[in-house]
Amino acid sequence: HTHTHTHTHTLSLSQSLYHSLTHTHRLPLQLLWNASHTLCRRHTHTHTHAYGSVAISVCFIAELKMIKLFSLKQQKKDEESAGGPRAGAGGKKASAAQLRIQKDINELNLPKTCEIVFPDQDDLLNFKLIISPDEGFYKGGKFVFSFKVGQGYPHDPPKVKCETMVYHPNIDLEGNVCLNILREDWKPVLTINSIIYGLQYLFLEPNPEDPLNKEAAEVLQTNRRLFEQNVQRSLRGGYVGATYFERCLK
Repeated sequence: HTHTHTHTHTLSLSQSLYHSLTHTHRLPLQLLWNASHTLCRRHTHTHTHAYGSVAISVCFIAELKMIKLFSLKQQKKDEESAGGPRAGAGGKKASAAQLRIQKDINELNLPKTCEIVFPDQDDLLNFKLIISPDEGFYKGGKFVFSFKVGQGYPHDPPKVKCETMVYHPNIDLEGNVCLNILREDWKPVLTINSIIYGLQYLFLEPNPEDPLNKEAAEVLQTNRRLFEQNVQRSLRGGYVGATYFERCLK
Protein backbone atom coordinates (compact mmCIF):
# COMPACT_ATOMS: atom_id res chain seq x y z
CA HIS A 1 0.00 0.00 0.00
CA THR A 2 2.81 2.34 0.96
CA HIS A 3 4.58 1.46 -2.28
CA THR A 4 1.52 2.25 -4.41
CA HIS A 5 0.76 5.54 -2.69
CA THR A 6 4.35 6.76 -2.94
CA HIS A 7 4.65 5.80 -6.59
CA THR A 8 1.42 7.61 -7.49
CA HIS A 9 2.48 10.77 -5.63
CA THR A 10 5.85 10.77 -7.37
CA LEU A 11 4.29 10.45 -10.82
CA SER A 12 1.92 13.31 -10.03
CA LEU A 13 4.79 15.55 -8.97
CA SER A 14 6.80 14.49 -12.06
CA GLN A 15 3.94 15.43 -14.39
CA SER A 16 3.72 18.83 -12.72
CA LEU A 17 7.47 19.35 -13.21
CA TYR A 18 7.17 18.23 -16.85
CA HIS A 19 4.54 20.85 -17.49
CA SER A 20 6.46 23.62 -15.69
CA LEU A 21 9.81 22.92 -17.27
CA THR A 22 8.66 22.16 -20.81
CA HIS A 23 6.39 25.23 -20.98
CA THR A 24 8.27 27.72 -18.80
CA HIS A 25 11.88 26.71 -19.48
CA ARG A 26 11.31 25.03 -22.84
CA LEU A 27 13.44 21.98 -22.03
CA PRO A 28 13.23 19.11 -24.56
CA LEU A 29 10.66 16.45 -23.64
CA GLN A 30 13.10 13.68 -24.59
CA LEU A 31 15.64 14.94 -22.06
CA LEU A 32 12.98 15.07 -19.33
CA TRP A 33 11.76 11.55 -20.18
CA ASN A 34 15.31 10.17 -20.06
CA ALA A 35 15.89 11.82 -16.68
CA SER A 36 12.67 10.50 -15.16
CA HIS A 37 13.25 7.02 -16.60
CA THR A 38 16.75 6.93 -15.09
CA LEU A 39 15.49 8.13 -11.72
CA CYS A 40 12.69 5.52 -11.62
CA ARG A 41 15.28 2.78 -12.10
CA ARG A 42 17.67 4.40 -9.64
CA HIS A 43 15.06 4.62 -6.87
CA THR A 44 13.17 1.31 -7.37
CA HIS A 45 14.16 0.12 -3.91
CA THR A 46 14.24 3.42 -2.04
CA HIS A 47 10.68 4.53 -2.67
CA THR A 48 9.14 1.60 -0.71
CA HIS A 49 9.25 3.61 2.51
CA ALA A 50 7.13 6.57 3.54
CA TYR A 51 9.67 9.23 2.45
CA GLY A 52 10.46 7.72 -0.94
CA SER A 53 8.52 10.27 -2.95
CA VAL A 54 10.37 13.16 -1.31
CA ALA A 55 13.75 11.59 -2.03
CA ILE A 56 12.85 10.93 -5.66
CA SER A 57 11.45 14.42 -6.12
CA VAL A 58 14.56 16.13 -4.69
CA CYS A 59 16.83 14.05 -6.91
CA PHE A 60 14.54 14.62 -9.87
CA ILE A 61 14.62 18.42 -9.41
CA ALA A 62 18.41 18.37 -9.08
CA GLU A 63 18.69 16.30 -12.26
CA LEU A 64 16.40 18.67 -14.15
CA LYS A 65 18.45 21.67 -13.04
CA MET A 66 21.49 19.96 -14.54
CA ILE A 67 19.55 19.37 -17.76
CA LYS A 68 18.57 23.05 -17.89
CA LEU A 69 22.20 24.11 -17.36
CA PHE A 70 23.29 21.74 -20.13
CA SER A 71 20.64 23.21 -22.43
CA LEU A 72 21.81 26.78 -21.80
CA LYS A 73 25.43 25.82 -22.42
CA GLN A 74 24.46 24.13 -25.66
CA GLN A 75 22.54 27.23 -26.76
CA LYS A 76 25.56 29.44 -26.09
CA LYS A 77 27.79 27.03 -28.02
CA ASP A 78 25.39 27.09 -30.97
CA GLU A 79 25.39 30.92 -30.98
CA GLU A 80 29.18 31.06 -30.97
CA SER A 81 29.45 28.58 -33.82
CA ALA A 82 27.03 30.73 -35.81
CA GLY A 83 29.29 33.78 -35.51
CA GLY A 84 28.70 34.78 -31.90
CA PRO A 85 25.65 36.19 -30.16
CA ARG A 86 24.32 39.59 -31.02
CA ALA A 87 24.96 42.40 -28.62
CA GLY A 88 22.42 43.21 -25.93
CA ALA A 89 19.49 45.56 -26.23
CA GLY A 90 20.06 47.95 -29.09
CA GLY A 91 23.31 46.21 -30.08
CA LYS A 92 24.19 45.04 -33.57
CA LYS A 93 26.68 42.72 -35.14
CA ALA A 94 29.66 44.47 -36.70
CA SER A 95 29.08 45.37 -40.35
CA ALA A 96 31.50 44.54 -43.16
CA ALA A 97 32.60 48.19 -43.22
CA GLN A 98 33.29 48.15 -39.46
CA LEU A 99 35.29 44.94 -39.69
CA ARG A 100 37.37 46.30 -42.58
CA ILE A 101 38.01 49.68 -40.94
CA GLN A 102 39.09 47.88 -37.76
CA LYS A 103 41.63 45.95 -39.85
CA ASP A 104 42.82 49.16 -41.55
CA ILE A 105 43.27 50.94 -38.21
CA ASN A 106 45.16 47.99 -36.72
CA GLU A 107 47.55 47.99 -39.69
CA LEU A 108 48.14 51.76 -39.81
CA ASN A 109 51.69 52.88 -40.42
CA LEU A 110 51.45 56.63 -39.94
CA PRO A 111 54.12 59.08 -41.09
CA LYS A 112 55.61 61.05 -38.20
CA THR A 113 53.80 64.16 -39.45
CA CYS A 114 50.34 62.56 -39.12
CA GLU A 115 48.05 61.77 -36.23
CA ILE A 116 44.60 60.15 -36.02
CA VAL A 117 42.00 61.18 -33.44
CA PHE A 118 38.73 59.39 -32.65
CA PRO A 119 36.22 61.82 -31.07
CA ASP A 120 34.08 58.79 -30.16
CA GLN A 121 36.22 55.78 -29.25
CA ASP A 122 33.32 53.44 -30.06
CA ASP A 123 32.88 54.85 -33.57
CA LEU A 124 35.69 53.85 -35.91
CA LEU A 125 33.79 55.05 -38.99
CA ASN A 126 34.22 58.74 -38.12
CA PHE A 127 37.58 60.19 -37.18
CA LYS A 128 40.02 63.07 -37.71
CA LEU A 129 43.41 63.16 -39.37
CA ILE A 130 45.89 65.87 -38.38
CA ILE A 131 48.73 66.59 -40.80
CA SER A 132 51.64 68.80 -39.68
CA PRO A 133 54.09 69.08 -42.62
CA ASP A 134 57.76 69.40 -41.70
CA GLU A 135 58.95 70.49 -45.15
CA GLY A 136 57.75 72.24 -48.29
CA PHE A 137 55.45 75.24 -48.74
CA TYR A 138 53.22 74.25 -45.79
CA LYS A 139 55.96 73.52 -43.22
CA GLY A 140 54.83 74.45 -39.70
CA GLY A 141 51.12 74.34 -40.49
CA LYS A 142 48.50 72.13 -38.87
CA PHE A 143 45.66 70.80 -41.03
CA VAL A 144 42.68 68.79 -39.85
CA PHE A 145 40.76 66.40 -42.10
CA SER A 146 37.51 64.63 -41.28
CA PHE A 147 36.92 61.05 -42.46
CA LYS A 148 33.43 59.59 -42.79
CA VAL A 149 33.48 55.92 -43.72
CA GLY A 150 30.18 54.69 -45.20
CA GLN A 151 28.65 51.21 -45.04
CA GLY A 152 29.78 50.67 -48.66
CA TYR A 153 33.45 50.69 -47.58
CA PRO A 154 35.80 49.37 -48.95
CA HIS A 155 33.90 49.29 -52.27
CA ASP A 156 33.27 53.03 -51.88
CA PRO A 157 35.96 55.45 -50.68
CA PRO A 158 35.55 57.40 -47.45
CA LYS A 159 34.30 60.99 -47.62
CA VAL A 160 37.22 63.24 -46.71
CA LYS A 161 37.05 67.00 -46.09
CA CYS A 162 39.63 69.50 -44.91
CA GLU A 163 38.31 71.34 -41.87
CA THR A 164 41.17 73.84 -41.91
CA MET A 165 40.79 76.63 -44.43
CA VAL A 166 43.92 76.45 -46.56
CA TYR A 167 45.36 78.21 -49.61
CA HIS A 168 46.02 75.19 -51.81
CA PRO A 169 45.42 74.38 -55.49
CA ASN A 170 43.96 70.93 -54.68
CA ILE A 171 41.75 71.94 -51.73
CA ASP A 172 38.98 74.48 -52.22
CA LEU A 173 37.78 76.99 -49.63
CA GLU A 174 34.89 74.67 -48.64
CA GLY A 175 37.31 71.88 -47.74
CA ASN A 176 36.74 69.61 -50.73
CA VAL A 177 39.85 67.64 -51.64
CA CYS A 178 41.03 66.76 -55.14
CA LEU A 179 42.84 63.43 -54.74
CA ASN A 180 42.53 60.82 -57.46
CA ILE A 181 42.24 57.82 -55.11
CA LEU A 182 39.24 59.45 -53.45
CA ARG A 183 37.49 59.53 -56.81
CA GLU A 184 37.94 57.57 -60.04
CA ASP A 185 41.11 55.73 -59.00
CA TRP A 186 39.70 54.25 -55.80
CA LYS A 187 39.92 50.45 -55.48
CA PRO A 188 38.76 48.19 -52.61
CA VAL A 189 42.35 47.01 -52.06
CA LEU A 190 43.33 50.57 -51.04
CA THR A 191 43.27 51.41 -47.34
CA ILE A 192 43.03 54.35 -44.96
CA ASN A 193 46.82 54.33 -44.92
CA SER A 194 46.85 54.88 -48.71
CA ILE A 195 44.64 57.96 -48.35
CA ILE A 196 46.76 59.40 -45.54
CA TYR A 197 49.93 59.15 -47.62
CA GLY A 198 48.09 60.69 -50.58
CA LEU A 199 46.95 63.67 -48.48
CA GLN A 200 50.42 64.15 -47.04
CA TYR A 201 51.87 64.19 -50.55
CA LEU A 202 49.50 67.03 -51.54
CA PHE A 203 51.26 69.25 -49.03
CA LEU A 204 54.71 68.25 -50.25
CA GLU A 205 53.88 68.53 -53.97
CA PRO A 206 50.75 70.57 -54.74
CA ASN A 207 49.44 69.69 -58.22
CA PRO A 208 48.35 72.71 -60.31
CA GLU A 209 47.33 70.42 -63.21
CA ASP A 210 44.20 69.15 -61.41
CA PRO A 211 43.00 72.11 -59.33
CA LEU A 212 39.97 72.88 -57.21
CA ASN A 213 41.28 76.32 -56.29
CA LYS A 214 42.10 77.56 -59.80
CA GLU A 215 43.43 80.91 -58.63
CA ALA A 216 46.02 79.27 -56.35
CA ALA A 217 46.92 76.82 -59.14
CA GLU A 218 47.51 79.64 -61.59
CA VAL A 219 49.78 81.50 -59.16
CA LEU A 220 51.75 78.31 -58.50
CA GLN A 221 52.28 77.78 -62.23
CA THR A 222 53.24 81.37 -63.04
CA ASN A 223 54.97 82.68 -59.93
CA ARG A 224 56.18 80.15 -57.33
CA ARG A 225 57.67 82.92 -55.16
CA LEU A 226 54.31 84.70 -54.91
CA PHE A 227 52.58 81.38 -54.24
CA GLU A 228 54.94 80.71 -51.32
CA GLN A 229 54.27 84.20 -49.91
CA ASN A 230 50.50 83.65 -50.16
CA VAL A 231 50.79 80.31 -48.36
CA GLN A 232 52.84 81.85 -45.55
CA ARG A 233 50.36 84.70 -45.18
CA SER A 234 47.48 82.22 -44.93
CA LEU A 235 49.30 80.10 -42.34
CA ARG A 236 49.98 83.12 -40.11
CA GLY A 237 46.40 84.28 -40.45
CA GLY A 238 45.45 87.05 -42.83
CA TYR A 239 44.07 87.98 -46.24
CA VAL A 240 45.10 86.49 -49.54
CA GLY A 241 43.28 88.66 -52.05
CA ALA A 242 39.75 89.04 -50.71
CA THR A 243 39.80 85.83 -48.68
CA TYR A 244 40.66 85.74 -44.98
CA PHE A 245 42.44 82.69 -43.56
CA GLU A 246 42.51 81.75 -39.87
CA ARG A 247 45.95 81.16 -38.37
CA CYS A 248 46.87 77.48 -38.54
CA LEU A 249 50.50 77.31 -37.47
CA LYS A 250 51.41 74.71 -34.85
